[in-house]
Amino acid sequence: MNRPYTFINIAMTADGKIDTFERKGSAISSTQDKQRVDQLRAGADAILVGGKTLLGELPKLTVKSESLRGDRIRRGMAPNPIKVGVVSKADIPIESDFIQAGPARVVIFTTARTSIGHLERLRAQHAEVFVHEAPRVDPRKMMRTLKELGVNRLMVEGGGTINFELMKLGLVDELMIYMAPMIFGGEGAPTPASGPGFTRKNAVALKLTNVETHEDGGVLLNYKLQDTQEA
Repeated sequence: MNRPYTFINIAMTADGKIDTFERKGSAISSTQDKQRVDQLRAGADAILVGGKTLLGELPKLTVKSESLRGDRIRRGMAPNPIKVGVVSKADIPIESDFIQAGPARVVIFTTARTSIGHLERLRAQHAEVFVHEAPRVDPRKMMRTLKELGVNRLMVEGGGTINFELMKLGLVDELMIYMAPMIFGGEGAPTPASGPGFTRKNAVALKLTNVETHEDGGVLLNYKLQDTQEA
């Protein structure tokens, strides 16, 4: 395969929202689910987020558990996975957790919309920046590059736009959804997959592989995607 094995991890409410209408990164996961996510991060070679999540939340994308970081080191891995940002205009603050929290390798995919000066500032912080000569980052080309960088297992943590793009192109192998026992409502609140949407004929087909009930009333759903492709 010319791309990493790729899985999307999502925490959403029972009405399918990944944030409130305020879009401030509202907490959805339970304590138990946060521990599960930390284990997923520890088992990944890289964690990827799209532009809205990257610029809106400036996430750390690091493994929280010292024990899990230690396990990675004992396996000959870096303590944290590679942090991957995909954004057309990479106006990422140099002092942000995405750049500084770690230690972690930082890889950014962007376009010529990012100024040369800011590209230089990012690279001065040891970020590896790949510039695609197009209005938007090419997901297939990005996946091939990640494979070349040694990423064999890629975790995607949203948001809805990058989730949609990767699924639309058949670049996702697995979907993990924690559904929390709460309702956010709001027609403007974001959902796990946004973008222009699919017709019924072109809907992404899923195969349920596991269901797990959590003590808080949440449910974990694991799906395999039916139609996946090489990058």
